[in-house]
Amino acid sequence: MAGEDTASGTISFDDFLKVDIRVGTIVAVEPFPQARKPAFKLTIDFGPEIGTKRSSAQITVHYRPEELVGRQVAAVVNFPPRQIGPFMSQVLTLGFPDENGAVVLISPTVQVPDGGRLF
Repeated sequence: MAGEDTASGTISFDDFLKVDIRVGTIVAVEPFPQARKPAFKLTIDFGPEIGTKRSSAQITVHYRPEELVGRQVAAVVNFPPRQIGPFMSQVLTLGFPDENGAVVLISPTVQVPDGGRLF
């Protein structure tokens, strides 16, 4: 509807600051055949402050495991862990849907230090 501030309503800047989005480098990728939708298990290094965390990501349409290792991605690091089948996902890896709804990862266009916070 015209005139609305955003698609999901207005939030304060303090609300935005509550969501801790960090950059990390994928250091390992494993298949996740037990997932209901095709997914990979990612191990992501967020630097010395946060360390290494795991994430389930439904990114099998556009990415192969061997091309993901070494890639930097953005993830929410302060959600509670979520059980996905037999796997505990510790962070939410972020992406946008393509025209068919498949996930396209968010990555910096220039290499940045792991653990950097989105602002």
